[in-house]
Amino acid sequence: MASPDGVSGMGGSPEETELSITLTLRMLMHGKEIGSIIGKKGETVKRIREQSSARITISEGSCPERITTITGSTDAVFRAVSMIAFKLEEDLGAGSDGVAAGRAPVTLRLVIPASQCGSLIGKAGTKIREIRESTGAQVQVAGDLLPNSTERAVTVSGVPDTIIQCVRQICAVILESPPKGATIPYHPGLSLGTILLSANQVRG
Repeated sequence: MASPDGVSGMGGSPEETELSITLTLRMLMHGKEIGSIIGKKGETVKRIREQSSARITISEGSCPERITTITGSTDAVFRAVSMIAFKLEEDLGAGSDGVAAGRAPVTLRLVIPASQCGSLIGKAGTKIREIRESTGAQVQVAGDLLPNSTERAVTVSGVPDTIIQCVRQICAVILESPPKGATIPYHPGLSLGTILLSANQVRG
């Protein structure tokens, strides 16, 4: 029989190993949402970074859509997503003349390599149905690839608590099935019009 000492050499419990995984989550956001997350003089994003200890970067550009990338341990990423979801809900609520108009659903658009979307949908849609039923969030996987990329948008909507559970389950699936082949990441607004516009803008 193996001695109990042999077990301790395994590098800690499975939970510990899971925490050491670095997760990168990319989200597609519109101008108004980006404004909410950045906050006045960048104070909100700074607070989210400090409290979640995740790295958060927001793509540059003047197009209406931008990519927010959150990187860190799975725990840090979920903390950041949670703070972002609550912040968006708070700002959505504030838009309705201060009247609590019931909890408006928050929508997050995750950007996921198409090669991982099959695992997320599951055979005949079983996995995605299971995620919807167990979390109560709405989940939609776009049928088409995002322009000039090999990624698809996965839209998750609901109240922040259900969104967070849903994002956790989606991340569990994508960590289990890494992307196949090279991923061409989606960059919003790389159309000729935007390039010409940004080229004409004088940098102050």
